[in-house]
Formats: sequence, C-alpha cells, structure tokens
Amino acid sequence: QLQPVESGGGLVQSGGSLRLSCTLSGFILDNYVIGWFRQAPGKEREGVSCLSSNGERSKYTDSVKGRFTISRDNAKNTVYLQMNNLKPEDTGIYYCSTYRTFVKDICETGDRRYNYWGQGTHVTVSS
Repeated sequence: QLQPVESGGGLVQSGGSLRLSCTLSGFILDNYVIGWFRQAPGKEREGVSCLSSNGERSKYTDSVKGRFTISRDNAKNTVYLQMNNLKPEDTGIYYCSTYRTFVKDICETGDRRYNYWGQGTHVTVSS
C-alpha cells in the first residue's frame, strides 16, 4: 500500500530548527505533487508548503515564508521540510501528502486531490 511516512519531529526551543522527512516508497516523485500540512491543537489542518512534480516550483503559506524550505531527493524518494527559526505557533502535527499529476510545474496546498496521507509527525516548539 502506498503511504508517505513522516519523521523528524520533536521538541525544540523557539528559534531552533528541525528537518522533517517524508519517505514515499513506491512513488515516482516526478509524477507526484508533494504537500506538507500541519494541524495545531484545536485548529483545522492548514497547508504549509508544496512542491511541484518537476521539483521546480514551491509554495509556502505566509507564516512560514523565509523560514521553511521544501526540497526533495529523488534517489532517496524523500521530501524534506527544513524548518528554521521555529516559533511556538509552529507547534502541531505535520503531515506529508501527495497526489499524482501530469502537470509538472504547479502545486497548491489547497488542491483537493491530495489522496495519499502519512500518519504525521509531532512538532513542539517551546517558548
């Protein structure tokens, strides 16, 4: 069964960094848009970042621009979310998701086609 697997979460102090990984075994990354999402306690899930299937286009929600970077390693079938200068409001469960596409250079976290979801990894940022 195809399912992304997230890792790399943990407890970090405000201003610290974490790198989340999403391993997508069985997927050919060139055919899939990848998105990172998060859900804070008591809040709805929100899109954080996405990467187009050709790896050339990325998007970020405003609150993380300049602090987070999405990237991928095709050889490892892994997508990363580098998170720097973390803030307490970044606390939440981070999910990786993907969908197959024939359009190579577009991604949107608001796209309803994300249909493969991981179990999530917890990120806690203390003040």
